[in-house]
Amino acid sequence: MGSVGDSFDNALAENFWSVLKTECVRRTTFATRTDADLALFAYIDGWYNTRRIQKRLGWLSPDEYEAKYYADQATAEPVAVERPTPALTR
Repeated sequence: MGSVGDSFDNALAENFWSVLKTECVRRTTFATRTDADLALFAYIDGWYNTRRIQKRLGWLSPDEYEAKYYADQATAEPVAVERPTPALTR
């Protein structure tokens, strides 16, 4: 994740694995590997990526950010766009 000797080289990955183990895997017994795969997919794609807040999105989750974006678009002033006229060729 980072350069050699960088103290933060693996911090993001280690944090993700810690959260994943704490919130999804610990205290859970899976009957098959497929069940484990489906649980991990549901956690990562269904909760972790859509609901956790992110600094780049103004401390909103992706779902909240998208809802805010579309709400802002609905209340925005319509912009008149002129169609370009084709250039005459001789």
